Amino acid sequence: MKWLNLITAPALTLLALAAHGTEPMTDARAIVEEAEQVAFYSGEDGRTEARMLITDSQDRRQVRQFSLLRRTREDGRTQDMMVFFSRPADVRNTVFRVIKRVGTEDDRWLYLPGLDLVKRISAGDKRTSFVGSHFYYEDVSGRNTQLDNYELLETTERTYRLKGTPKAPDTVEFDHYIVTIDRETMLPVGTDYINARGETYRQMEVLKVETIEGYPTVLHSVMRDLESGGQTEMQFRNVAYDLGLPESVFSERSLRNPPTEWLD
Repeated sequence: MKWLNLITAPALTLLALAAHGTEPMTDARAIVEEAEQVAFYSGEDGRTEARMLITDSQDRRQVRQFSLLRRTREDGRTQDMMVFFSRPADVRNTVFRVIKRVGTEDDRWLYLPGLDLVKRISAGDKRTSFVGSHFYYEDVSGRNTQLDNYELLETTERTYRLKGTPKAPDTVEFDHYIVTIDRETMLPVGTDYINARGETYRQMEVLKVETIEGYPTVLHSVMRDLESGGQTEMQFRNVAYDLGLPESVFSERSLRNPPTEWLD
C-alpha cells in the first residue's frame, strides 16, 4: 500500500474529494486506490524539505534532514522520487532513488557517497530501516497496493477502516495491518501493523495535515515501534507542487551531482 505522504491526476483528486462529502464508498480496493492517489500522486510533481527525529528505547535522539523531489511521468502510472540528505555529516550527500510503478514492484537504490557506491535495495531489504529510522524503505516510497487484499471493516462519519492482508505472507513480517483513511481528504491517517499473535507491534499516525495549493498534505507523522519503545517523527515544510521539474533531475547522474537549483 503506497501510504505516507507524498503524491496522477489533480482533477481526479478534486472529484474524489467532492464525492466523499456525500455517499460513502463501499469497495475496499477503490478506497485504497483513491487514497494512494491523494497520498502519493497529488500534482504533476512536488518538492518538500523533511526532518526526521529518531528516538530510541533509551530516549537517545538523532536528527536526519533531507529534501524530497518527485515527478509523475506522462503515463500517469510511473513516478520518480529522489531523496537528498543534507544532515548530519554521516549521511550528508546520501541519496535514495525510487522508480515507482503502479501494479508492479518498485525499483529502489541508495547512493553511499563515502564509498561512491550505488546500492540496489532488494525486495528482501525494502522492509528494513531507512537510514537508521523507524520508517522502512517501503514506508517512504510506498507499498504496492497489488501486494495485498483489502477488506472494509468500518465506515464512520469521518473515516474508513480497512484491513490489508499480504498475498505472499512469507515475504513480510506482519500478519495484516489496519489502515484508517480520512473520508474528507482521503489521506491515510493511521496504520497499525499486527503480527501473527494478534499484537500491534508497529504503528504509524498522522499528527498534522494542511491543504497546500489545493492538495491535502501530511506535514507531521510518527512511526512507533511498540516492541522496542522507540519512534521516529517525520516533519515536512516548504512543500510545493507543480514546479515543472525536468526529467533530468531524476537521472542516475543526480546521485553524484545533486540538482542544487531545485533543492534550495
